[in-house]
Amino acid sequence: MTTNSSTREVVIVDAVRSPIGRRNGGLAHVHPADLLADVLRGLIERSGLDPTAVDQIIGGCVDQVGMQTSNITRTAALIAGFPPRVPASTVTVQCGSSQQAHTFAHGLIAGGIADVVIACGVESMSGVPMGSTVPIQPDVGHPQSARLLEQYAIVSQFAAADRIAERWGVSRADADAYGVRSQRLAAQAWVEGRFDSQIVAIEGIDDQARSTGLVSRDEGLRDSSVEALARLRTNADTPGAVHTAGTSSQISDGAAAVLVMLRSSAEQMGLTPVARVVASCLVGSDPELKLTGPMPATRALLLRTGLRLDDIDLFEVNEAFASVVLAWQRELDLADLDRVNPNGGAIALGHPLGATGAVLLTKAVHELKRSGAKRAIVTMCCSGGLGTGTLIERDD
Repeated sequence: MTTNSSTREVVIVDAVRSPIGRRNGGLAHVHPADLLADVLRGLIERSGLDPTAVDQIIGGCVDQVGMQTSNITRTAALIAGFPPRVPASTVTVQCGSSQQAHTFAHGLIAGGIADVVIACGVESMSGVPMGSTVPIQPDVGHPQSARLLEQYAIVSQFAAADRIAERWGVSRADADAYGVRSQRLAAQAWVEGRFDSQIVAIEGIDDQARSTGLVSRDEGLRDSSVEALARLRTNADTPGAVHTAGTSSQISDGAAAVLVMLRSSAEQMGLTPVARVVASCLVGSDPELKLTGPMPATRALLLRTGLRLDDIDLFEVNEAFASVVLAWQRELDLADLDRVNPNGGAIALGHPLGATGAVLLTKAVHELKRSGAKRAIVTMCCSGGLGTGTLIERDD
């Protein structure tokens, strides 16, 4: 857990994201390094920051293979026009990778190692399918050793989501209703222009590298109803399975970036912060249930800051599966979901793995500014039994 010291106050100056492209959609043939580069360039242009002032760029990416290898964050930074002397690194904490990049940024600044850091993330799931880091040829082994499997009954994320549903009493009807909610809120957010301030439009290309025009809207939104979702087959063909394509996060392409700074540096550069970073965390959770990390992450943030659930105006809880959010709500005894993912989540918008943490932070920053709310918690589950968390406050 990291928190600001009184003399090293950490702030967010701006946050942007690409539209989230659906699988094989408008961003499918955009090289992920180019995608992240365009978002980084958009962040610099919109914030007015001199790129030579950046001390480090830290990016998240999950499937670091093929076009996402060789420190993709460094590659993207060079494409974006950052001076070669500005260093960049790429981290992975599975789905929470870019939120962990933000936690590293927070820690570097609060600890006095850096003053200006960009936390970002990217994933092209169309180009690099999920699981590509476990190749069949050549045979380089499996990530789960026999000794791990002797200690834990490791299952797929689909099975883990259904186990969570069973343990916290989330029914198929509950999940379907939540899936429809996500789609409805995301569609409403676009109609009301709530995402306009955070989007960097990306030029799409086809498989022949020809322009297909600007992609400026999230592509995952679908007309949905409880009746329609009830007709879908479950992800797992097992008794008691709950989740379907309509209640699971979408395979997507996207990138996002957050400009994190020491407050005094922002003031010296004439930049106006939009939020203060209060606390960050990475916690461990049950590796068999895999996806319960938001529960201990939220508790850790509240314990460290002395705040209560009622003190938080907005929660961005990644919608890996409907049961992740609904079980989190029940475990923490949150009365209703009005403050949770008010503009939809990954079920409607998509989940470009390594980018999603920065996407959620971007959504939270802009929603605090739009609504005038004070505090937000962003939290994600990560495969392997981890939870990432960030608590921010709108800067008055």
